[in-house]
Amino acid sequence: MQILITGAAGFIGFNLSKYLLDKSNVRIIGIDNLNNYYSKKLKKDRAKVLMKYKNFSFFNINILNKKKLEKILKNKKINVVINLAAQAGVRYSLIKPSEFVDNNVQGFYNLIEVAKKYNIKKIIYASSSSVYGDSRTFPLKETQNIKPKNIYALSKKINEEMADVFSSQYNISFIGLRFFTVYGEWGRPDMFMMKYLSSSFNSNTKFYLNNFGKHTRDFTYILDACKIISKLIFSKKNFKHEIFNVCSNNPQNLIKIIKKINFLTQKKPKLFKRKLQQADVVKTHGNNKKIISFIGKQNFTAIDIGLKFTVNWFQKYYKY
Repeated sequence: MQILITGAAGFIGFNLSKYLLDKSNVRIIGIDNLNNYYSKKLKKDRAKVLMKYKNFSFFNINILNKKKLEKILKNKKINVVINLAAQAGVRYSLIKPSEFVDNNVQGFYNLIEVAKKYNIKKIIYASSSSVYGDSRTFPLKETQNIKPKNIYALSKKINEEMADVFSSQYNISFIGLRFFTVYGEWGRPDMFMMKYLSSSFNSNTKFYLNNFGKHTRDFTYILDACKIISKLIFSKKNFKHEIFNVCSNNPQNLIKIIKKINFLTQKKPKLFKRKLQQADVVKTHGNNKKIISFIGKQNFTAIDIGLKFTVNWFQKYYKY
């Protein structure tokens, strides 16, 4: 099986690629534009790890460049496209909304068009729990109404709607994944957990705790997310378009997470508490019954174990 993974040097894209290369007999074509939204070095280090595998090929291109996409895929028989390339960052969406329209909407459309041209019949794509907005009904179910409160979330909602249309029009099976706060090794430095760890090991880095720490997040360990996606890749079930929550169904208060990290690191950085920030969602808590019923039994990593692995990796990587 040949798989195209976009955003292969990103957090989820890298971990998924490595998991598949370690666990299955696949060939992966990885694409990433290595932009500077966050550390290029981290992205390049991820790519270097993947390029050690003989069944992995890497191309530094942007999915907005349709001609280059076609050139890469022209002579390759791709079975599945996994689109994890996107402009991330809820707060960044307030500063540069055009980046989200271009990369997340137009980029996804380009991939769909290329998939149609080369007769690729399955596309798995990243959506986000942020599409739910500030819901008051928990746990969040795939069937409830969604109400994005920022352009990042809206771009993901548009992706879902595009998949709904093109699944019938182009006879392609689509799977949308609403990720809930994925964390773990090689994590994004712009997200809460890595920011806090950076502050823990660097006294010059300030840590701002939004909403005075009253946020609640459904943290999902990266290995669990990879296992779920892997099962979806190899699933033989027939469908047009399905959307799944990818979550642990075990929400955690940020203050409690901070205490757990402090215990593991034996450090306690100074917190700068501040009010709720624009575009922030106060609580996420997903229902994962649909994905479990689709793929079968799934054991989720306990938060204490996932945090331990994350902290251990952070200490080794940044010491190096």
